[in-house]
Amino acid sequence: MHLTNKQIQQTTRIKRLNIINSITGVKPANLIGSISEDGHSNLAIFSSIVHLGSNPALLGFILRPQHEVRRDTYDNIMKTKFYTINHIPSDYVENAHYTSAKFDREDSEFERCKFTEEYLFDFDAPFVKESRAKIGLKLEEMLPIELNKCVMVIGSIQHLWVDDVAVEDDGQINLELLDDVGIGGLNSYYQLKRIAQFPYARINELPDFE
Repeated sequence: MHLTNKQIQQTTRIKRLNIINSITGVKPANLIGSISEDGHSNLAIFSSIVHLGSNPALLGFILRPQHEVRRDTYDNIMKTKFYTINHIPSDYVENAHYTSAKFDREDSEFERCKFTEEYLFDFDAPFVKESRAKIGLKLEEMLPIELNKCVMVIGSIQHLWVDDVAVEDDGQINLELLDDVGIGGLNSYYQLKRIAQFPYARINELPDFE
């Protein structure tokens, strides 16, 4: 398959969405937990979370345009400044997928999709109890992307909890042992498997590739 920019624009909407969302490969699947000022919890699946730096420890994610549909995640984070990111174990992949449905604001995805809402470390946003890796973040910056009206949300890590079984001596987190899942496209899910681990790449230690 070869598509030019013009052909991409002329492709039907759903097919175009599937192609562009798949072409980047498997992305991390996470649930973002938040709560409104009046106490309504929200849970939504995202595949756009990226590492922005370790000192300070920052993560970012992309929110779609606010004018298209109501975005409870955006509203909650803007008003409370706190949210959580939770890895998705494979046993809960179907539950996680359906958090993307358009529930009423007062209708918690935690309850409807059978996740357990929990509060840890005196943190002001809900974590997912079933998750084996979870992060509490404080909003630091919202970067508007004028080209498509999306927003990059940048948060600093306030708390990080990972099941000890997956934490290696050098700080690496073995995602396979967490039984995490990734997303390809809009609605295809993949299990993660470590196939190799290499040392830091140095030019004087380059292998003899055949």
